[in-house]
Amino acid sequence: MSEHRLKIGITQGDPNGIGWEVILKALADTRMTELCTPVLYGSPKAAEHYRQLLTETEETGLNAVASGREARNGKANLVVCGEVERIEPGHATPEAGRAAVEALRRATQELKEGHIDALVTAPIDKETAQSDEFRHTGHTEFLGAELGGEPLMILCSDILRVGLVTKHIPVAEISRNITKEKIVRDLETMRRTLKEDFGIVEPRIAVMALNPHAGDGGLLGTEEEEIIRPAIVEAYGKGILAFGPFAADGLFAGGGYARYDGILAMYHDQGLAPFKSLSPDGVNFTAGLPHVRTSPDHGTAFDIAGQNKADAQSMRNAIYAAIDITERRRAWARWSANPLPRAERERTHRDATAKEQPRPEKEA
Repeated sequence: MSEHRLKIGITQGDPNGIGWEVILKALADTRMTELCTPVLYGSPKAAEHYRQLLTETEETGLNAVASGREARNGKANLVVCGEVERIEPGHATPEAGRAAVEALRRATQELKEGHIDALVTAPIDKETAQSDEFRHTGHTEFLGAELGGEPLMILCSDILRVGLVTKHIPVAEISRNITKEKIVRDLETMRRTLKEDFGIVEPRIAVMALNPHAGDGGLLGTEEEEIIRPAIVEAYGKGILAFGPFAADGLFAGGGYARYDGILAMYHDQGLAPFKSLSPDGVNFTAGLPHVRTSPDHGTAFDIAGQNKADAQSMRNAIYAAIDITERRRAWARWSANPLPRAERERTHRDATAKEQPRPEKEA
């Protein structure tokens, strides 16, 4: 195994939720440190509190470092930040919200500085995370502001990839936040990420309708005919294999989703409800950013926090996905790099080599 392993940053999330539990359970398998170098961002006090509750994590020692830059291979490393005085599993508190944001900010800064290669985030409580310094409705929106780009939230698993046109907004505001321009832009982002990050040669993308029965020709709403269908036509004209709009119930209940490499849903629950039913251990991936970020597809689960009941499979999958997507993205960058300078160098080398070769003597 190569000594060069990706450094995967992992934030603690809300210290009163199940973040530390699923992190420690995921890292209890020593094979994880053979796949990558984990760099955790969070409170050692919180880590130790949950480690004592979990018998299977007794051997999960954390190597304290000042920065991800100093992380050691073969170890689970911890950058101390997001400290808490009181740990209250199952309770949403302002202190825990502040600690979650502090760990997220530190990890994001180190991601931008190149000290870690990708980021995995444990869940935060969106309400207690709010402050004068943090006014975002979730990780996706925060990372979009910090890293730049147009973030597209994609839920992914081995069988399904679902992107969202609108994310964390009230249902009453969904319709006016759906525009032809945004759908086309999201389809462009989705095609690019399916090619570069997932290795699909030319992805087929199904686009969901907004209204029941895809609007029934305008009887149940006009968004399909006035916004969504024209967006699909424009995207198709740009070379994107986009199809639809499809009624969500028919697309999923009939198994039609399996014919597509990606699905673009119009709003949060339209995409997440069927995704979580079909892929209970899926991963949330933020596409459209210059850096890779993933997370488990569940929340803080305060109702079971501190009870050793949390399933860590989605966190494991989020770490695996961060590794795989980062490696594919880097491979794509190498494959798609401008070949002309290399071709010119090779031609020059061939010409020089040919000149050095002795010419065969003519036969008498």
